[in-house]
Amino acid sequence: MTWQYILLIPVIIGSVFCLVTTICMAFFITRKQNSFEPKKSRDYLPFVSLIKPVYGLEKDLYVNLATACKQDYPDYEVIYGVQRRDDPALRILEKIQREHPQTDVQIVIDENAVGPNGKVSNIYNISQRAKGDVFVISDSDMFLRPDYLRTIVAPLVDEKVGISCTLYKAWKPKNTVEALELLSFNVDFIPSIVFAVVTNTSIACPGQTHAICRRVLNKIGGLAPLSHYLVEDYELGRRVVEAGYRIRFVPYVVDMGVELKTFQDWWRHQVYWDQNTRSANPSGFFFTFLIRALPFALLYALLGGPYGWAVIVATTSVRIVTAVANSTFLGDKDGAKNFWLLPFRDILAVFVWLASFLKRQTYWRDKTFVLEKGKLTEVK
Repeated sequence: MTWQYILLIPVIIGSVFCLVTTICMAFFITRKQNSFEPKKSRDYLPFVSLIKPVYGLEKDLYVNLATACKQDYPDYEVIYGVQRRDDPALRILEKIQREHPQTDVQIVIDENAVGPNGKVSNIYNISQRAKGDVFVISDSDMFLRPDYLRTIVAPLVDEKVGISCTLYKAWKPKNTVEALELLSFNVDFIPSIVFAVVTNTSIACPGQTHAICRRVLNKIGGLAPLSHYLVEDYELGRRVVEAGYRIRFVPYVVDMGVELKTFQDWWRHQVYWDQNTRSANPSGFFFTFLIRALPFALLYALLGGPYGWAVIVATTSVRIVTAVANSTFLGDKDGAKNFWLLPFRDILAVFVWLASFLKRQTYWRDKTFVLEKGKLTEVK
């Protein structure tokens, strides 16, 4: 029947998109870092405030946070921030501070909330104590290699660059739901960011790892106004671009821990990420269901489409080959062990998309929010 062929539209579009994002990954990752920064950037070493917002205990917290104190950088401070005096992470922060006397380490405890976005409030509170000319903001689950600061700060030598970003990848999953999360990041989310960067089709400014000069942040009005948005990093990038600056990515990948215990944890996190996409780019989000090739290939075969199983084999092959390539570009050694989950993950992604399209509530750090036009209102 003719209507069956309609199901091949997302199959073709999704498969082509996988191939195109992989080509973009190859183009981006294989470019030498020197092509991203002028030679004089090697001598550009401003005083840096490395800001680490922390909330509660999480897997490998001590190991990840301690890497901030081991940077091969001459002049910087590390500021950890929490928003509760009873936060159990405080004992870990105090331990890191004691064990690294050679590094200027501060711990900020401030319950002030400038808006409903707790992470932005935490970063804002930290920034009020920061002395650096450059703020490098890095999430608590990021494992930073010693060359991280030098790499992310270097592009800011160009005064036209407002924000410098690195890529990141999930690593070391301990269970199936963490493996599903790893696949979502490493074979979908990060390649999509690179696609946006290479093709210049959308603003990309990942809040997990970026650097911004104090003067640029002051020019756009500071951090406080961002605390009312769900996708504060997109809003930050948008304001920086509107102020006449560029966002620069370097071909450098930071390792990010993942911690999920139950399927419900994974589901909520996936819906949250899709809600991020919907808030930042509503029209683009609406059409993302068209890139889910595998579920539509399966549906086409089940409904008796001609050469149905050949379509499934071809679609699965494209998906696996491009996933392998993207993981290789990111240096992801864990993905290959979990590619068998990709068909299952892609089928679930359709239902995640539907849930995030319909839901106006989102969850973060045990709190519930109503989402309206990209802004957050906490449900008490």
